[in-house]
Amino acid sequence: MSEINIYEMALDSVRANYTPLSPNSFLKRTARTYPDHVSVIHGSKTFTWKETYARARRLASALEKRGVKRLQTVAIMGSNTPEMYEATFAVPMLGAVINTLNVRLDAEAIAFCLNHGEAKVLLTDTEFAPTVKAALAMTGRKDITVIDIVDSEATHEHVTLGETDYESLLAEGDPDYEWELPADEWQAISLNYTSGTTGDPKGVVYHHRGAYLNAVSNAVGWQMAHHPVYLWTLPMFHCNGWCFPWTIAALAGTNICMRRVNSATIYDAIATHKVTHMCGAPIVMSFVTNAADEDRKDFDHQVKFMAAAAPPPAATLEAMQRAGIEVTHAYGLTETYGPAVMCAWHPEWDDLPIEEQAQKKSRQGVPYHALNDLQIIDPETMQPVPADGETMGEAMFQGNIVMKGYLKNPDTSAASLADGWFHSGDLGVMHPDGYIQLKDRSKDIIISGGENISSIEVEGVLYKHPAVMTAAVVAKQDDKWGETPCAFIELKSGAEATAEEIIKFCRDNLAHYKCPKHVVFGDLPKTSTGKIQKFKLRELADES
Repeated sequence: MSEINIYEMALDSVRANYTPLSPNSFLKRTARTYPDHVSVIHGSKTFTWKETYARARRLASALEKRGVKRLQTVAIMGSNTPEMYEATFAVPMLGAVINTLNVRLDAEAIAFCLNHGEAKVLLTDTEFAPTVKAALAMTGRKDITVIDIVDSEATHEHVTLGETDYESLLAEGDPDYEWELPADEWQAISLNYTSGTTGDPKGVVYHHRGAYLNAVSNAVGWQMAHHPVYLWTLPMFHCNGWCFPWTIAALAGTNICMRRVNSATIYDAIATHKVTHMCGAPIVMSFVTNAADEDRKDFDHQVKFMAAAAPPPAATLEAMQRAGIEVTHAYGLTETYGPAVMCAWHPEWDDLPIEEQAQKKSRQGVPYHALNDLQIIDPETMQPVPADGETMGEAMFQGNIVMKGYLKNPDTSAASLADGWFHSGDLGVMHPDGYIQLKDRSKDIIISGGENISSIEVEGVLYKHPAVMTAAVVAKQDDKWGETPCAFIELKSGAEATAEEIIKFCRDNLAHYKCPKHVVFGDLPKTSTGKIQKFKLRELADES
């Protein structure tokens, strides 16, 4: 019989000394500590942390009265507005799971998400009524409670679909609603879809512990001071806004909401609200660097920008610096709560020429504080590759900010989390200083404007065109979007088609952001077994 160690005797965790980690605790603390500090600004609307906390509790209370229970799904189809921010806290207060839907998806994909996630309630902004109406019809369900978000700051015509609106729903709730942290921090907090209606559904499930820790990692890794002013140029639906809704609550910051992200709105917000931090894909940097003179506004304070997806080219990095914006490059996946790797900057690099700084920032970097380990591993041997900056392997993650798994998909979950590592499918190298750099994507995912596009899904649509015999889609580098789909097509004998016709066909059958921007006709390079050699097509795409 083993002897009990003295540190294991009468030293158990009890309520007084152990609390499950949950990002909702940030909101409670900040509302108590800084009740009158401004939490959210949206156009003419301003809320304090006391008010945001009360509104979130009202929403949680009202949803409970509507029958929402622990571990049931509440979906939201929303813009970057106070309603989306409040729901991020309110739904987990119930122990329910929030599913933020990608507003760029088509009706078929939204219907899939609602059914696969078994949504009990759908909060939906009136801007997206046409898509949502079609999606609800496709679900074949009558049991989804629909609540309309009627944003008073919006300029579109409000078409309502639900049984009531968001503000009326809040009126049903209790601002003093007594909520509790989850009994188990491993409990699911959110559901995020990485692919719409492809054959292998990817409903990524986060837990409270991971959301808490990644929110903290955002703050520590980016060296964010207390009371930041955060501009929502990143969609809150994307990986729960990379966990920044929870980060800003932890730091008692101010959220600047915006429905439309463009050059004018970005510069106006920075100058007016003294924005300190913002995030986004290369498209957002393009808005800043390519703004027309009439859209620009002067500001005299430092702004920090976290860029993901394609690394910023030297010219863009220099333009951002001239504009007074410091860029940090990050990398992650939906499966890692958004950013989990950061190009941590060394002060001595500040003296390097801009081209060498860009080379440093093109590397994805080192693990977030809450990520236990990050390696480039040979997937055949499961051993780390040499740190020589040349030997290719697969980027693999391990730690608290890796997903629970894929909803209702045990086989893919097991494969993705096999051998003690999350297998990203991204190929890269390890540099001698411990910084990783991606070189390719083994799954042929195209990242355009921060959104993942499956080449297989686009190819499936192209094959439906009567003139197409063979099709392959790869990423083409793009200064504005980071990457865009480029389609290579072999036509059937005797058939004719133009690039414009192919693009229009795709736009009629796909969400527009997924459609090819370039079409190249001709014979596709193939192996002796007939497999298309996509690595050659990538080279051709960037040369064209």
